[in-house]
Amino acid sequence: MSEQLLIISYFFLQFKHTLLSDLSAVALFLPMFLIFDVPLSLMVLLGIGHWFWRKHHEQEKPYYSPLVTCGIACYSEGEDIKKTILTLCEQVYSGHIEIIVVVDGASINKATYQAALECREIVARYARRKLIILPKWQRGGRVSSSNAALNIAKGELFFALDADTSFDNNTVSQIVQEFTDPNVPAVGGSLRVRNDNVSLVSRMQALEYMISLQGAKTGLAEWNVINNISGAFGAFRTKFVRQIGGWDTHSGEDLDITLRIKQYMARHPELRIPFAAHAMGYTDAPTTAKSLFMQRIRWDGDLCFLYLRKHKQGLSPRLLGWKNYISTVLYGVVQNILLPYLVVFYTLWVFFNYPAQVVCAGFAIQYLCYLFFTVLHFLVFLIAVSKHPTKDIHYFKWLPFYPIYGFIMRIVNAIAVLNEQIRRSHEESNMAPWWVLKRGKRF
Repeated sequence: MSEQLLIISYFFLQFKHTLLSDLSAVALFLPMFLIFDVPLSLMVLLGIGHWFWRKHHEQEKPYYSPLVTCGIACYSEGEDIKKTILTLCEQVYSGHIEIIVVVDGASINKATYQAALECREIVARYARRKLIILPKWQRGGRVSSSNAALNIAKGELFFALDADTSFDNNTVSQIVQEFTDPNVPAVGGSLRVRNDNVSLVSRMQALEYMISLQGAKTGLAEWNVINNISGAFGAFRTKFVRQIGGWDTHSGEDLDITLRIKQYMARHPELRIPFAAHAMGYTDAPTTAKSLFMQRIRWDGDLCFLYLRKHKQGLSPRLLGWKNYISTVLYGVVQNILLPYLVVFYTLWVFFNYPAQVVCAGFAIQYLCYLFFTVLHFLVFLIAVSKHPTKDIHYFKWLPFYPIYGFIMRIVNAIAVLNEQIRRSHEESNMAPWWVLKRGKRF
């Protein structure tokens, strides 16, 4: 053990000597951490602090219980659709809930269609709950399913949901509270991983959903710069989303509709998109490295397509307003498209230009910096945001793995961006059949 400590000490001494003798190394070892991650962390933490204070001091909101429509896009979920429908029936929300189940490709997706039909008797037992089953015999993809439900929705509010997602029984009431403000066109809901105990891969995603999604969106929403409304769990004012044309063809419909809403904010600065931190939905995450890789190739490739192809003309302060413009450019375009390349090239440059002991010491320092902020964000999340802190505390032991997971995901992000640039991977998404994606406008 003493010998290992001596080796580690030697590595750090070598690294210290390099930094003192070559100031360029000082600027190159932690640039991304200092320029991007630290300011973003401070903005998120301050936002969470404001949210926590506001929740404990704001006045009770007026009673509001409009008709809510829950549009569920289904494809191959099978019996899992019953769990989703049941959790919507069991909501403590006192208003009426209209549940529209759109079965995409019902002619070949018979198991899901049959499972939805069997839910009619279940829903009939609940007061103020109505089930509509809409089979689409020809598969058209997620966008066409969401729009089909939107077209027949009678609710004042429209919840866009995935068929493999279940919800806490106060989810609808938590979301509806945010719509008491007439200037709110949409609300983001919190997603958590329910199969976190399957593998290390799913545990890392559970931490990611807590820290980087639920926690970060809680903080960012306080500045009204929320980055995305999840396609698996988002709520919209029905009239507003109809006026902007509903969901649009292509694969990244969740970020797409978020950007389109935010492009009204410069002209209507009173608009805001809040985040309902305690409106909880639960979904299954990939459990293997391969399935996670394929998911992120699609997700990150869609980011590249939407920012650099489809919405490049819309990334303007004239549409977004300066606050959302700066946030979108820095933490949308730069962090998700440019920064992964810098991480890869920087890593290779360090390996080829510095001795092994210096490289190890340098990455050890980076790891400790990221671990510090990971622990800090987790503790703040646990104290201020978590709905069940006594349950979430057990994730603490997995925090040391999270900086490594984040580094790997940035490399995957770089691969996804390159894949989109070369192969236009958004046209090969499993979110819709190829004939739908190919016929969409080519950006």
